[in-house]
Amino acid sequence: MKEEASATNDPRMPSAAKPYVSPTISPQDLPVDYAGFLAVIFGVFGVIFHYKLCSWLAIIFCAQSLSNMRNFEAEFKQISMAFMFGLMGLITIYFGPARQVKSNR
Repeated sequence: MKEEASATNDPRMPSAAKPYVSPTISPQDLPVDYAGFLAVIFGVFGVIFHYKLCSWLAIIFCAQSLSNMRNFEAEFKQISMAFMFGLMGLITIYFGPARQVKSNR
């Protein structure tokens, strides 16, 4: 009996309810992907200066950026480029020719 009273006294109008539609955001208005940016920077430093740590950090930041990707088309190019730099740095460090060490004699 109590349910009948609450159903008749309900002030909400089911006909006025509208489903939620998320607002569309242009790719230029998305927040900056700092992990992707750091992945590119560390990847380039790893290749140029032959730093293992920078190349490994580039791979780690690529994975983080890939897991938080919002816009697939725009961010995938940046992530793939950073991954290639990180991988290229690791391959040249571990499998490339040995670096020459200068001696001051």
